[in-house]
Amino acid sequence: MDDRQLRGADTASRRHELSPSSCLFALLVFAALICAGCQTSLPPLPYPPGPKTAVRLSPGDVIKVSYADETVPDQTLKIRRDGKVSLPLISEVTAAGKKVIDFQDELVSRYEGKLENNEVLVTLESGLATVIVSGFANKPGAFNLDRPTTVYQAIMAAGGVSDYGSLSNIHLTRIVNGVQLTETINLRPSVRGKPTEPKYVQDGDVIYIARSLF
Repeated sequence: MDDRQLRGADTASRRHELSPSSCLFALLVFAALICAGCQTSLPPLPYPPGPKTAVRLSPGDVIKVSYADETVPDQTLKIRRDGKVSLPLISEVTAAGKKVIDFQDELVSRYEGKLENNEVLVTLESGLATVIVSGFANKPGAFNLDRPTTVYQAIMAAGGVSDYGSLSNIHLTRIVNGVQLTETINLRPSVRGKPTEPKYVQDGDVIYIARSLF
């Protein structure tokens, strides 16, 4: 085989490598990689909690019961693991799972006829929310956080986003009316010191930090 045949075979091989079908395939692969990096923005969760949102009492919360009737001293109590507290004259009462105002109304009703003035005031002295931070956090795990706590603060409690995590692709999952819902949160502006509206966590939330694609 002479040199001209070799050069012809080499040229034909190069033409085959640069054929339109090969270029189209390369473009499709590139487009697929770009799309893989695209983030799907999920809509905000309904009924977002805030610093003044009525919370439901949970085991571990510390509440204060103040009595209008001076014959009974005020009580500062920690809700037990069984969800109950012990109060004068009415013994054990289930507090967990109830809003503060609803629990207060229940106590007013229970003290009727037992006190000359049955008005009481219930305040939440210390409230905890158990939040799971998973994915690409430096120290993922379950955390008991005082309410109100923001998503950013919860992630910082988990050591922050790792070098492989994405600040702009954080998923907050919450059960709302028996349905598991998720929204996407971009914390990059917060980290850069820009004013943003904070997102607050509530008990049972799961925060997942996705992997950064770049």
